[in-house]
Amino acid sequence: MIDRLRFRLSKHFGAKNVLDGFALEVRGGEFITFLGPSGCGKSTALNLLAGLLTPSDGEIWLDDQRIDGLPPERRGFGMVFQNYALFPHLSVFDNVAFGLDVRGIPRPAVADRVQQMLALVKLDGFEARYPGQLSGGQQQRVAIARALVIEPRLLLLDEPLSNLDAKLRLEMRAEIKRLHAGLGLTSIYVTHDQGEALSLSDRIVVMREGRAMQVGTPADIHDRPENLFVADFVGYRNVFTLTVTKSGVDGVVIGEGAGLTLCGRGAVRPAPGTKVLAAVRPEDVRLTDDPPGLDVARGTVKLVEYQGREYDVEVELESGLVVKARLPRAVIVGSAVSLLLDSDRVVILPPEGEPYSST
Repeated sequence: MIDRLRFRLSKHFGAKNVLDGFALEVRGGEFITFLGPSGCGKSTALNLLAGLLTPSDGEIWLDDQRIDGLPPERRGFGMVFQNYALFPHLSVFDNVAFGLDVRGIPRPAVADRVQQMLALVKLDGFEARYPGQLSGGQQQRVAIARALVIEPRLLLLDEPLSNLDAKLRLEMRAEIKRLHAGLGLTSIYVTHDQGEALSLSDRIVVMREGRAMQVGTPADIHDRPENLFVADFVGYRNVFTLTVTKSGVDGVVIGEGAGLTLCGRGAVRPAPGTKVLAAVRPEDVRLTDDPPGLDVARGTVKLVEYQGREYDVEVELESGLVVKARLPRAVIVGSAVSLLLDSDRVVILPPEGEPYSST
């Protein structure tokens, strides 16, 4: 196992700046996820680490060795691609054995190692089949076995589950987590799916336009977003612009505006009079019988959508502000309801692109 990987990378394609001083230190045994929308630079970063692209600027260190000048085959990394990248003319056995053959490993040792890997990914008995004879999930298992058979110092996975159906994604997600823990791997995973990132990761790097917007544990990213981009990306669908009226010593902030008075929490305490954003998830908005007041707003139901066990509801307040809620029971369009926006779940953020003054 490696002790640490650290890098600082920039990449330009012509006039387009894809990565801009993207830097991170990864500890041995960690599962790190690059999370972000298409075009944010996450796959480019992975390809730079793998040696498939050359950085415009920066460096990569593995323990005490600088490796950004090494070709891919000398870095000792395993990579799993989105489209599997299996050789269609080779059998499952030969696909998995490919990396060992390139390294000149004796054939008897290759056979033993391939059999171990196929058993590990639950594909023993499939050695003679070809990729075209396998399901998508089976092909992905072959790709993972091929990456693992070389005993990689670092495992890189580029959206490996995006081509699978929902059921297979869940199964393979659990399989990847099992393999990472069981083999003591150090892994970097790329995805645009926050569910994958939250379930798999030790730490998540949320990316936007080639920069890290926030780095933290899944709980940090999910419950304590630091800016509007991260909050929106992980599901804070209600975002209100409010004016701070009081900042408490415990960091709780009271804001008001647009007929809504809320209590919330943030990384810093904004000064009274400061404009801030208050963000809350629909699932953290509940029905209540309380009259309007702090954390409670009254409005009219405008939209109800059935989502299986829950209902997505939009409620318009008298001020015209719309609050989105996910409720366990149906409400009637046109009815008046009171909503409780849980103060423990309201996150106070600075307006996008603006710092705010703190007390």
